[in-house]
Amino acid sequence: MGDTMAEKILGRAVGRGVRAGENITVSVDVAMLNISMASVSRILKRAGVTRLWDPGRVVCIQDHNVPAPNEREAEVQRTIREAVQAYGIEAYYGENGGICHQVMVDQGHVRPGEVIVGSDSHTCTYGALGAAATGIGVTEMAYVLTTGKLWFRVPETLRFDLRGRLAERVTAKDILLWIAGRHGVDVAQYKAIEFSGEVAEALSIDSRLAMANMAVELGGKFGFFATDGATRAFLRGRIRGEPEDVRPDPDAGYETRIRVDVASLEPQVALPHAFDNVRSVSEVEGTVVHQAYIGSCTNGRLEDLRAAAEILRGKRVDRFTRLYVLPASWAVYRAAMEEGLVRTLLDAGAVFPGCDCGPCIGQMAVLAAGENCIASSSRNARGRMGSTDSGVFLASPATVAASAIYGKITDPRKV
Repeated sequence: MGDTMAEKILGRAVGRGVRAGENITVSVDVAMLNISMASVSRILKRAGVTRLWDPGRVVCIQDHNVPAPNEREAEVQRTIREAVQAYGIEAYYGENGGICHQVMVDQGHVRPGEVIVGSDSHTCTYGALGAAATGIGVTEMAYVLTTGKLWFRVPETLRFDLRGRLAERVTAKDILLWIAGRHGVDVAQYKAIEFSGEVAEALSIDSRLAMANMAVELGGKFGFFATDGATRAFLRGRIRGEPEDVRPDPDAGYETRIRVDVASLEPQVALPHAFDNVRSVSEVEGTVVHQAYIGSCTNGRLEDLRAAAEILRGKRVDRFTRLYVLPASWAVYRAAMEEGLVRTLLDAGAVFPGCDCGPCIGQMAVLAAGENCIASSSRNARGRMGSTDSGVFLASPATVAASAIYGKITDPRKV
């Protein structure tokens, strides 16, 4: 029996063939830290660690509360800068990088076939480029920075075969939300997910990043797309040399295979207060929204801003609905400016606060009691974006943009 992507990559990292269910210790290729660097550095200091296993394999990105909104956060960020300097970490992105997961792919820190750990749950994003990437806690990260190794249980793999053809203004986000609504948020608990089939192969890299990002919302340890020409084209000029081709063997063994026919799929919306509380947009049209948010590590990429600009061009946001747009990185922001997307969105009434995680975690654009927000992010737990009496609806950037025009949830196909 052949290898799944998880078995193939973890086997390379341990130096032998592995099978699902094994407990193994692997060599880590890249470690990524964001605001967690402050906590990790304190752990290292208490343990007397003065040198990292390999500073050249460590990336640190400031993406929470940037710029610092208060003295407490300023102290946290100073701790991070001091730790980066003390440990000789060259790959440091301060206030002008953006959200960590987008910066990682923008700047070529992700290569197919590598094991990448990050102290953020959405680290699984990098599986879109064929890497085995997952989020870990700060104590685990301190161990990785000290030893360069970490233990894993090799996960079983769940494969979603995506078939058919997406209708106009139905997106990768809608596919993932539909899967969550149909199969639940624990369908892939501690499993690897492989997205395959003709639809997966046709998706852009931006769309693949969005789906891999949300693998963790299904309980997944990893979320994979096989590498192909689109992967190589994206990585060309970002990494040195040619990327490894990583794909499952034809006879790989899967715990489950689920076919998803997307041909009849409508835009989807996750209702408060759960990621799998999903309905088709036609079932919730007309629900009042006071705020609309396009951004986050899920859907703040150039493709997402293009979709929003297409809908908002020549139109205006409802005067009692605020639209916040936060590109996932400053590189994305610059590209959007060059394309004229920023001008289009500004003319429609959008506000651009910056490029960080603020709205997604309730530290910027906070909701008041009784307010609703429709957001392109990936989490809508009670109180996630402010008051525990507010509601967060999750949707694609196209649906968010359409809803911002009318101040109520709107099918983007009708705009």
